[in-house]
Amino acid sequence: MDKALLVWIRVISWTGIFTNIISDRDPKLTSVLWKNLHQLFGTKLFFSTAKYPQTDGLAERMITTLEDVVRRFWKGYNLKLPQDLLRKDLLEIHPTASSFKGMLEKARKHAIKCMEDSCAYSKDRWDRSHVTSDLRVGDLVIVSITNSNKIKGFEFLKDSFAGPFLLKALHG
Repeated sequence: MDKALLVWIRVISWTGIFTNIISDRDPKLTSVLWKNLHQLFGTKLFFSTAKYPQTDGLAERMITTLEDVVRRFWKGYNLKLPQDLLRKDLLEIHPTASSFKGMLEKARKHAIKCMEDSCAYSKDRWDRSHVTSDLRVGDLVIVSITNSNKIKGFEFLKDSFAGPFLLKALHG
């Protein structure tokens, strides 16, 4: 009962009571404590797995994404966090929380830099391989039909090009 009261004081008073809880970690939420809490609060627990989204696709996708994020930051992280880190009635920020914030900010800046580098690389590749056309409306053009399968008959009798055609408009 002390644990349930602690959950009520530290978690439920801060987040509120949920009507539905979707979890893919069923052994942790089927303990006597959680059964009593669900009965006390009148909540329902839905079980599913992260790889088979049959309960709620959006929640399952979020669970999978959060698991990936936690796995990437967990390596080398202090496994025994101070308990007062999670208390909401503290006035100052715990040093561990501020270092975690710094780590997240560094990861965000790195992601932005990688996206900018990727855009610059793609633009450079496009600029190198792209040739601007000097066609104008009214020009006569010949169209390659070597890959066209619409024309019936023997291969050696087919023309490679069709035209000339009058260019009426430019698109793109």
